Amino acid sequence: MDSDIEIAQRAKLQRVTAIAAKLGIPEEHLEPYGHYKAKFSLDYVNSLADKPDGKLILVTAISPTPAGEGKTTTTVGLGDALNRIGKKTVICLREPSLGPVFGVKGGAAGGGHAQVVPMEDINLHFTGDFSAIALANNLLAAMLDNHIHHGNELGIDVRRITWKRVVDMNDRALRQVVGSLGGPGNGYPREDGFDIVVASEVMAIFCLATSVEDLKERLGNIVVGYTGAQKPVTARDLKAHGAMTVLLKDALKPNLVQTLENNPAFIHGGPFANIAHGCNSVIATKSALKLADYVVTEAGFGADLGAEKFVDIKCRKSGLRPSACAIVATIRALKYHGGVDLKQLNTENLDALEKGLVNLERHVNNVTQHYGIPCVVSINRFTADTEAEIELVRTRVKALGANVVLAEHWAKGGAGAEALAHEVVRLAESPSQFSFVYQNEDSLWDKMTKVATKIYGAAGISASSKVRQQIDKLQADGYGHYPICVAKTQSSFSTDAGVRGAPSGHTVTIREVRLAAGAEFIVMICGDIMTMPGLPKVPSAEKIDLDENGKVVGLF
Repeated sequence: MDSDIEIAQRAKLQRVTAIAAKLGIPEEHLEPYGHYKAKFSLDYVNSLADKPDGKLILVTAISPTPAGEGKTTTTVGLGDALNRIGKKTVICLREPSLGPVFGVKGGAAGGGHAQVVPMEDINLHFTGDFSAIALANNLLAAMLDNHIHHGNELGIDVRRITWKRVVDMNDRALRQVVGSLGGPGNGYPREDGFDIVVASEVMAIFCLATSVEDLKERLGNIVVGYTGAQKPVTARDLKAHGAMTVLLKDALKPNLVQTLENNPAFIHGGPFANIAHGCNSVIATKSALKLADYVVTEAGFGADLGAEKFVDIKCRKSGLRPSACAIVATIRALKYHGGVDLKQLNTENLDALEKGLVNLERHVNNVTQHYGIPCVVSINRFTADTEAEIELVRTRVKALGANVVLAEHWAKGGAGAEALAHEVVRLAESPSQFSFVYQNEDSLWDKMTKVATKIYGAAGISASSKVRQQIDKLQADGYGHYPICVAKTQSSFSTDAGVRGAPSGHTVTIREVRLAAGAEFIVMICGDIMTMPGLPKVPSAEKIDLDENGKVVGLF
């Protein structure tokens, strides 16, 4: 069986100018990065303002498992299928982060015959967006420490600095460090730490900004720390936001690539909905809606994390409204949620499937009842799936008022997802009652409570007195109207990654809160989750190499 990278390397790519032409993007507005990828200008983006919007389709999934679900693969396959049935469609994806590429995942451009290409470029440096975001973040960090070194005119309390440095790599050694050692010439020693780039507030701002002007305003609002009197100090106070904007001005332009079937895809903005908001950029998504009949986008991880943030942060802030949703699952993953060992997933086990289906059912209920989006369940079919297992899933989902579609785009490309495409069109053309999980006027505590009880099935939330005081202070300081961004394990509805299925009655503990004043949300860190992940014992990097012909191998 061919690997994903082997399939991608055999692809017959069209020049990016030809892909742009399919959408009517004039060549003079393209900024090519080689022959097969390009950015398009923000002037062109602005020129689209008066065009009508197409329909937005969200792809999400059950709680992820080591058995795999195939959410990005489905996003690509569905986009190809919609184009095959005559619907002009653009795919909007998040850019992969290098940490997981070299760590656990090994790649994030889809799989099999449903991929975006050039796959190696997308999974590696691509067009340099993440590098620009890291530089902007670390420029602010450098200017902050420089200000303190040169007299600290703003009176910043070095014990109350909240701004971290970032690097786009999983590196646990950098989570907590002491900087500025080596004497007076190196500044004032203090505790510091690194996050991975995608967890940076700059990434969130980048994804939510609607223009260069909006980007600059948001960057200026970033709170980097506090004075001795606990007055917030911003990037604007440090006069850093202008230079940060300069570093990001080109990165803000959306990236255009193609699928294996030569359909257009916008890949822009950063992932990780377990520790950040995990969506494609607002600029890219809105541009796609002006250029296509249908736009297929995904939100990171399951519908409890990615889809919730897509709804409560991205849609709330941007005015975007999805017309339909596809929830991705595999029978293998559902059996895993039912307690089956990874080595036994190819054996029919209706009892385990019965138990594991509760995970899918909760995700379906969340999407239809709490987000108000009509949905279809897309089952990525494996040869080991039995008719009895398929029928059980179909029956259980039908009882919730949704249909199940078997999809084979991994093996067959867009042709294998045509049934899914037809169902998505049917749903998108029917009325819906889109809704948020909480309202702007709810308190921060109530917002977190509603997400935990409605979406996670929890009995309630808890926090230490210190964290509760921080939340109360943020509320009192005028940030209570902000949405919340929950950082939590993606593997469970609870905060314990080992709890499968659909646990109920548990307590969600808020371990830490962070103000993201530029992104305009409050990060709630719950349970044992790291904003700087580590590498596994055997990282994917061990298999990635360059062969004697100069071809990348081992990249998924």
